[in-house]
Amino acid sequence: MTLPQTMRAILTQGAGGPEVMQLAEAPLPALRPGDILIRVEAAGINRPDVLQRQGAYPPPADASPILGLEVAGTVVALGEGTTGFAVGDRVCALANGGGYAEYCAVPATQALPWPEGYNAVQAAALPENYFTVWANLFQMGGLHAGESVLIHGGSGGIGITAIQLAAEFGAVVFTTVGSADKARAVERLGAHAAIDYHTADFADEIKRLTAYRGVDVILDIVGAPYFERNIASLKRGGRLVFIAFLQGAKMAEVDLQPIMVKRLTVTGSTLRPRTVAEKAAIARGLAERVWPVLNEGRCAPVIETVFPLADVARAHALMEGRSHIGKVMLKVAD
Repeated sequence: MTLPQTMRAILTQGAGGPEVMQLAEAPLPALRPGDILIRVEAAGINRPDVLQRQGAYPPPADASPILGLEVAGTVVALGEGTTGFAVGDRVCALANGGGYAEYCAVPATQALPWPEGYNAVQAAALPENYFTVWANLFQMGGLHAGESVLIHGGSGGIGITAIQLAAEFGAVVFTTVGSADKARAVERLGAHAAIDYHTADFADEIKRLTAYRGVDVILDIVGAPYFERNIASLKRGGRLVFIAFLQGAKMAEVDLQPIMVKRLTVTGSTLRPRTVAEKAAIARGLAERVWPVLNEGRCAPVIETVFPLADVARAHALMEGRSHIGKVMLKVAD
């Protein structure tokens, strides 16, 4: 297959608002040993993309400076020693950067086949959220059947994924959302109860809903303002897992004693800095446990809106507005 020397890509002119992103020409990414080159058909918009654009989340030194952490498309070239995929395979992949472009190079171990019946947009909506949820809620948080979980931010891409997978694997799911419409949407997706944080205190509601027992696991994206109420909402032996600090990471004072008394675990992680080997382990878990569920038509991503690549600024503005339910996506090519 003859490949072009350049490609269309979204480049940023410094840090700032959505307007700093422009469609331009860029060289094709170079392949490293173990990589695959994907001709991208669709890419997902994620909050780390917004933070990187704003200058608050710089990419790792060895990653592409082009935004975009998840893609779907067709394999068009293989790096030296690459196994597991062949030219012509349709894959979705967790990228280390470079997703907002016509071609993206990713380690083959971070790619998975499209689930049965999926199109490119649906497949591209999977990697960032499903890798994140599997690693944090199931591997680190240890959630299993018969337990209960509180998922903050239930109407976003991460929240919807976590709700669906937790319910699929037998957990009782509670979640927080920002409106009655969002509450109804996530309850249809498997949440036992959705708490509107504008009208109720989630800690009080968790006490009521669990008869003062609390929940086994909390997946939190908010951070400092929720910390003490999260601790109060966990039962003995519970686990609090942070994946973001959207409202701050620092507290002036905190009472640590309940962590000892209740024997709690407080942990968290970020996905992008993990090693290739760590991401490969997450991918293997997804292939074994989650992809069979997707192939059977369950736990599919919820797509809010799909924008053409050239309209990436509008896509970012929608993401920052937080009115969406589910994923915001880019259509890159047919």
